[in-house]
Amino acid sequence: MEIAIVVLVIAVIFITQSIKVVPQQNAWVKERLGKYAGTLTPGLNFLMPFIDRVAYKHNLKEIPLDVPSQICITRDNTQLQVDGILYFQVTDPMRASYGSSNYIMAVTQLAQTSLRSVIGKLELDKTFEERDIINAQIVTAIDEAALNWGVKVLRYEIKDLTPPKEILHAMQQQITAEREKRALIAASEGRRQEQINIATGEREAFIARSEGEKQAVINKAQGEAVSITAVAEATAQAIERIALAIQQPGGAQAVQLKVAEKAVDAYGQVASDATTTLIVPGNMTEVSALIASAMKMVQAGRPAAS
Repeated sequence: MEIAIVVLVIAVIFITQSIKVVPQQNAWVKERLGKYAGTLTPGLNFLMPFIDRVAYKHNLKEIPLDVPSQICITRDNTQLQVDGILYFQVTDPMRASYGSSNYIMAVTQLAQTSLRSVIGKLELDKTFEERDIINAQIVTAIDEAALNWGVKVLRYEIKDLTPPKEILHAMQQQITAEREKRALIAASEGRRQEQINIATGEREAFIARSEGEKQAVINKAQGEAVSITAVAEATAQAIERIALAIQQPGGAQAVQLKVAEKAVDAYGQVASDATTTLIVPGNMTEVSALIASAMKMVQAGRPAAS
């Protein structure tokens, strides 16, 4: 019975030593008698008991690594406290096992030294403006060295850049001055645009008034021309009708009567004026002679009208 128990225990130990189940996204390094003998992939794997052993276990997932905060000096001799986070992934389990005694510490130290080197090439203002460039340069520098460690550096992100309090206060004053400058420029631009708008409005109003006055003068002139034309046409028609009426039978006698009436009215108006001295001709035949002369002038112009 005791022998059976011993055999069972040995069988269990043999099975546990010979069968290994590797989880997904993991890689185990196998050694045979102290020498690298391969990498166990996810799933069921078999080992030779007491000869093979699992020496290293690696996680193949993307790993975030917090890079400790450190003091960096910029190109213009300003101290900055910088901390960041690094993302890497094990791509070669064999090199990760034998390329470095501690690849995590190696990557961390290399990230710090690369960060100091990159920050030292930049001035203080550029460190805040070119974070993407800094991150890319650090990734490039670390990735070249990490190939021998079986590690792929995916990205690096700066979490915080903290300058000294004096520098931070000076930067705040600079930002305040810059904003005040922008406010003054915006106010002056607004006043300038306002003056331009006022001048433009006055010019357009003056042009509109002058156009209105011009159109009014044109309309008045056209109205006067139409009025003069109408009066002239009416006068011409009246003269033409008078000339035709004179040519009719009894027309001459009507003219004589009209002229005599006008003469009598003229004498009457002169006589009614108290300030006017009226001299009546001694011979009234002179009046009839005057009327006869007027009639001769009318008769002389009749053939021309006809």
